[in-house]
Amino acid sequence: QVHLVEAGGGLVQAGGSLRLSCAASETIFSMAWYRQPPGKQRELVAVMAIGNSPVYAASVKGRFTISRDNAKNTVDLQMNSLKPEDTAVYYCMGRRGSSDFWGQGTQVTVSS
Repeated sequence: QVHLVEAGGGLVQAGGSLRLSCAASETIFSMAWYRQPPGKQRELVAVMAIGNSPVYAASVKGRFTISRDNAKNTVDLQMNSLKPEDTAVYYCMGRRGSSDFWGQGTQVTVSS
């Protein structure tokens, strides 16, 4: 069982920035950030596998940056130029083989 613990999130005004962090209990090949806006389905925000370039959702490209520290088993999400539509619960996800592991989620609220 892989444990993922998220930190960060909160309330910010539109145009502001937030940084999310996720710590894993072990090294995971692929780590990602997902989000679930109110009343909507969970969606991929960004994913980064070891040795691979990051991949971003079109809606966040150019504003969000995913980064990993493999020595610390962490993945961060730097979110800039935040918009009200970025409001969601953000989840860290780790994929090991055919199994996906999820963090508890952290709320991000962007006010207009």
